[in-house]
Amino acid sequence: MTRTSIIPETTQIGRTALLVTNLDEMVDFYRDIVGLTVRTRNESTATLGANETPLLVLERDENASPRGREQAGLFHNAFKVPSRAALGAALDRVHDRWGLDGASDHYVSEALYLTDPEDNGVEIYRDRPQEEWPRADDGTVQIGTIPLDLDDVAAQSDRTTEVPSGTTVGHVHLEVSSIAAARAFYVETLGLRVQTEAPSALFLAAGDYHHHLGVNTWNNRSQPAGGRGLAWFEFVVPDEETFATVRRRLADADVSVTELTTGLQIADPDGITIRLRAK
Repeated sequence: MTRTSIIPETTQIGRTALLVTNLDEMVDFYRDIVGLTVRTRNESTATLGANETPLLVLERDENASPRGREQAGLFHNAFKVPSRAALGAALDRVHDRWGLDGASDHYVSEALYLTDPEDNGVEIYRDRPQEEWPRADDGTVQIGTIPLDLDDVAAQSDRTTEVPSGTTVGHVHLEVSSIAAARAFYVETLGLRVQTEAPSALFLAAGDYHHHLGVNTWNNRSQPAGGRGLAWFEFVVPDEETFATVRRRLADADVSVTELTTGLQIADPDGITIRLRAK
């Protein structure tokens, strides 16, 4: 199992962006069900977040077609809340106004799963204390899945309608066409660390987190990403030195790079767009 980590543990997922057809409906969902705050909005774009921190960008294209059954793309965006009380409040909102797809205790976290109005997966979760995370002999985190006690979570709800400060995009989970190609790109080139391997899936991290990125082939996607859904997601590295290191690794691997005013943009082997910037 690969233990090299070029990107330090202070790296985070920044914003994630979705290409949507019905902007009003999607804003309502992420505001009223997930609990994000609308920070900016115009006819074509809305940015939502936790108080002043932007987390989600919704980009409207009324002509965008749904993602095809064989196309790679988003499995879910995962919003990490800072407490069990906030997780309980999210569960209240889902029960009151939406529908829950599932819920799991992953040993490292407790997670709720749902689907937005345009069929994008959504996870809302809270981390267990890091000292409780089970680890293998080589130090890697062991992620599992057992049923979550929803009654216990609901009992600790603080009944708030918005996620609190400290909420982040904890991780992004992708559907890819090849685990081997994803490993080569995200681990050997970009510098993430393999934390957990599961059947047809990898869970990858910057530093020692349980995972900032999940990739799987569970639904046998075989075509490049396209259509409605994930437009891009963002890695935020802690400093310019790390940013320069990542840039050099991308150049050494002949990865095509597009310069942005805030950083750079690349695509993974399935055509999924990634943005990178320094904090």
